[in-house]
Amino acid sequence: MKFFKKIHRIFKLHRIFIKQDLKKLMEYKIDFLTGAAGMLLTQAFNLFFLSIIFSQIPDLKGWKFEEILFIYGFALLPKAIDHLFFDNLWAIGYFIIRKGDFDKYLTRPVSPLFAVTVEKFQVDAFGELVVGIALLCVSIPRLKLDFSPLNIALFIAAVFFATFIYTGVKLITSSIAFWTKRSGNIIYMFYMVNDFARYPTTIYNRFIRSVITFIIPFAFTAFYPASYFIRGGNALINVGGTVIAAAVLTAIGMLVWHRGVCAYESAGS
Repeated sequence: MKFFKKIHRIFKLHRIFIKQDLKKLMEYKIDFLTGAAGMLLTQAFNLFFLSIIFSQIPDLKGWKFEEILFIYGFALLPKAIDHLFFDNLWAIGYFIIRKGDFDKYLTRPVSPLFAVTVEKFQVDAFGELVVGIALLCVSIPRLKLDFSPLNIALFIAAVFFATFIYTGVKLITSSIAFWTKRSGNIIYMFYMVNDFARYPTTIYNRFIRSVITFIIPFAFTAFYPASYFIRGGNALINVGGTVIAAAVLTAIGMLVWHRGVCAYESAGS
């Protein structure tokens, strides 16, 4: 009975924060539209330069333009979902710990991590989501990909677990702020490695391939699962690797977070 009461409180708190964010969205429509438009323009410029490159070459180390569009679009889906729901972890790294504002999360009747993540709903992530879906809609017919029920299930699973690779990286790096008071630059340094994941890993040298596969495994957020849907291969490695990477990063992130909460000393200490 206590368990269900706790779950009810969690969802009640979640609805409150979502309503607050939607209310802010209605009050600041220009900010929302500007943010979403900014995301769209950023991705549009990236794709524009990519198209210029392919106007001069037939392929990029064996990868055609349509295949890279699919990988790029696939990469944006988990990134957008993470951006939408878990972006407040950046605030932990930049100012919440440093200012002592984390105290308020410790007084709430839910997990501090849950309270942090649901406090902010980053609606400008819809710009990335729209671009990602559009690229998939354009590239799938051109590549003549046939999605069986099994592949549809694997696609959904890959996007779901890839999201937690992004979240896991942010959780680990933002938690460092419990000891250093500020870790925003560390989050940025690690998180921006995801830019390499939008393209086939085969175009990079061995060092970069190793980093984005085994150390900061952003390659499993896009290239490996996307390449399975494009060219086939071993689903256990391409999609299963995404599941394993997400599980490992999330577990490490939760461990570092909980130890950080125990080490938290509030403001002025």
